[in-house]
Amino acid sequence: MKCAEAGNMSNGRFSHLLRGVWLLWLWQAVFVAGTGSKLWEVPTGSFTSSSNHSESLQWEQDCQYRHLQDRVRITADIPPRLDGTWVSTRCEVRPGPEFLTRSYTFHPSRHFQALQHYYTDSGCEDPTYSLIIRGKLRLRQASWITRGGTEAEHHLSKVGIVVHSLAAKQRLASRPPPTCVGLTLALGKPYELYNTRAGRGCLAALGFSMMEMGLIRVETQHHSHGGKVQELLLGDIHTDWTQRTQYRPTGYQQPLQNTMHHIHPCPVCALVYRSSEQRPPVLPRSLAAPLSLAGRWVSQRCETRPNVLFLTREFSFNPDQHTWEGVYRHYSDPACSQPTFNLRASGHYAQGNPSAKVSGATEFVFKVTQVRVTAVEEPTAKLLNGTRPGKCGRAGGWEVGVEQDLTPTDGCTLLGIKLPHKEYELFKTELDHRKHPLLFIGERPADGSSPDRPQRRPTSFQAPMVLCSGGHTQLSRHYGSGFNSKQVQLAASGTARLAQLVLLVLGSVLCSGFCVY
Repeated sequence: MKCAEAGNMSNGRFSHLLRGVWLLWLWQAVFVAGTGSKLWEVPTGSFTSSSNHSESLQWEQDCQYRHLQDRVRITADIPPRLDGTWVSTRCEVRPGPEFLTRSYTFHPSRHFQALQHYYTDSGCEDPTYSLIIRGKLRLRQASWITRGGTEAEHHLSKVGIVVHSLAAKQRLASRPPPTCVGLTLALGKPYELYNTRAGRGCLAALGFSMMEMGLIRVETQHHSHGGKVQELLLGDIHTDWTQRTQYRPTGYQQPLQNTMHHIHPCPVCALVYRSSEQRPPVLPRSLAAPLSLAGRWVSQRCETRPNVLFLTREFSFNPDQHTWEGVYRHYSDPACSQPTFNLRASGHYAQGNPSAKVSGATEFVFKVTQVRVTAVEEPTAKLLNGTRPGKCGRAGGWEVGVEQDLTPTDGCTLLGIKLPHKEYELFKTELDHRKHPLLFIGERPADGSSPDRPQRRPTSFQAPMVLCSGGHTQLSRHYGSGFNSKQVQLAASGTARLAQLVLLVLGSVLCSGFCVY
């Protein structure tokens, strides 16, 4: 832990990089708008017809998607087609932490039924209670904030609960708000928490929210052998429990898969699909394995972060030296086809104890000692060249395609990078349906702050990364959890306040009376 803890850096400064990312992105948007490009198109009306627009996601990077063994083309339909049932493919971890599986069914009438099963453990083996949610969903317009997503509004008609354990019954009965009158829960018996005639008082005790329905995206993976996989991405959950019921998502959470078009084999899909509020799925126990960071890990897809970040991540670890390097490639579109800049960070890490909150996960401390940035397009280079000498690399020396080291200037004021920097992280590994290792890195705080102290350590995860090369042999012997991708996450964590400031200044350019801050 010494190398990770030596030197106390100014708290949260590196995590403010996302603010700079937002500024770069907004600057680019204005620049392109001025030149007449269609980089940022936002329909002004709601989607009410059956017509759809399909956008293709093309991958050109060396390692991404090679693990699939066949070329995969991905399309996204706008507006999304939701009819059918969509289910979890693994035990999901939400901030808190909360452990759950989901099964959502959408009907042509726009009505939906959602089943959420909650558990005491990160393997979803011990169910506590299930929620059954009924309501109606209306698709609105293409998101002004998250390109490629569709905004929607939902109206609940009924929310019920079935408790599966005595401990859960006692815990729920001990914390109902005053507005929740007559909460008498019985094991295995449904209890109505909400309907259109009653209030929402009972929902507050659970921190219940379906705000995830506010942002929707459906992607289809077209495999070369003719098969396809459809995934439903719903809005992200705020990492602060007190904010989740009011939060309007700008990123996505773990996708659900269509039961008619899912990855094979998927035993979890079948268990969740056959479940009911009175018969929650009990997932099979996963094999435990020792931790190993060796190898090169990459994103499985173009990833979306809250506050409009599209990126792919790539990490390499040297367990002998306890060093790491991460590459974050940033884009202006959800297909990751329009690059803006790349960020390369490196440093040291120290492994801590197994997590007391998330079983199977391990705590880490990461230290960032060097950051290098490459402008991939001219607007980014021009913006960086406008910084004052000594504040962001070599003054006036930014050129497209030329990497600059920010270490001599202790970071970059414009991007909010302050070197060196330390963060507290959480990592976990699993095996996918092909028994390939997956690496989960801690989710970034939704408010843009930094996990710069132990009490801010994440309790949930970002999208998993896959092992690309360098670690197959070792991981076949001892597969484990956790490498640090924090520098990339750092690059995706702190835009909120600067984004709001820039939007206030540029609001008349980017928003026609509709901006969500």
